[in-house]
Amino acid sequence: PMQQQKRQPELVEGNLPVFVFPTELIFYADDQSTHKQVLTLYNPYEFALKFKVLCTTPNKYVVVDATGAVKPQCCVDIVIRHRDVRASYYGVIDKFRLQVSEQSQRKALGKKEIIATLLPSAKEQQQQKEEEEKRIKEHLAESVFFEQTLCQP
Repeated sequence: PMQQQKRQPELVEGNLPVFVFPTELIFYADDQSTHKQVLTLYNPYEFALKFKVLCTTPNKYVVVDATGAVKPQCCVDIVIRHRDVRASYYGVIDKFRLQVSEQSQRKALGKKEIIATLLPSAKEQQQQKEEEEKRIKEHLAESVFFEQTLCQP
């Protein structure tokens, strides 16, 4: 048994790195195209993986193929649909957990959390970002000006 453990150090429970992209999903209430998003699970390993998607609020989402398998050195797309877009959910952070195990084993070898947030509007988000950037730029301009006036004898 000792030799076997040495041969497969990567199969320790809970330690396997899980490669999934993205690790954050943002849904916009006013943009229908964002209500369906895709997680891609990569399997860089020499062995096949089974996966399972768990969620803190399963009533809000539909996960197409919440369980499945990924062949070695392949990837798989997991479609997540937001099915309950309402104002009371704005800004609430939900979590998905992607659990992977080796095909023949029962125990979870690794897991990764993905956070999901519903926001009212992509446009609003964009405006906020622009305003923030403008503030930062103005602030920088002021501080540069301030430093120059300070340094001149």
